[in-house]
Amino acid sequence: MTGVIQAGGRNTRMGGQPKALMEVGGRTIIDRVAEVVCAVTDDVLLVTNTPDLYAGLGLSMVPDVFADGGSLGGIYSGLRAAQRDVAFTVACDMPFLRPDVARLVIDRAHEAEVVAPKVGDQFQTLHACYAKSCLPAMEARLRNGRLKIVGLLEDVRVLAIAEDEVARLYSPDVVFMNVNTPEELARARALALTLKVTPCTTT
Repeated sequence: MTGVIQAGGRNTRMGGQPKALMEVGGRTIIDRVAEVVCAVTDDVLLVTNTPDLYAGLGLSMVPDVFADGGSLGGIYSGLRAAQRDVAFTVACDMPFLRPDVARLVIDRAHEAEVVAPKVGDQFQTLHACYAKSCLPAMEARLRNGRLKIVGLLEDVRVLAIAEDEVARLYSPDVVFMNVNTPEELARARALALTLKVTPCTTT
């Protein structure tokens, strides 16, 4: 299993500042994300168009294949570069990832082309496993400018991990929280202070 961290966004809602490098709980968000992904996968790739910002992580990095391809383009770029047949893909702005929830998805990766948690009616497409067999469908959509990841799910075999399965391990609202804005950053920092156990622990 290859782990892929998506860090190719423009951070427009964060005023252009790299959200992955913001600190939550005394560590950068990307450090927290990388620790978890390294714990549950065999090798890790970082999809980014600004590799100098992340050189200190010591991770292999690849650029976006399609300019302005959005999240779907990032998933495609990481999956195409992955050495394994399946990639576990996460966003770089999820400070409270957990290895146990990640393994819940990874352990069922062989059952479909896309395996993702579903909270309410929303798939967590940036906490999901993608098989290389998805690449042709992804590329077709990217070339046609159809960039919504949920659209891809119409073209491939999908397995949804039920919300209650995640909830038995940890709160989905916390695990899948993204930090896209200054307000969300403030909320994440406040939340980190209240958590009794550091969510990024690998034990």
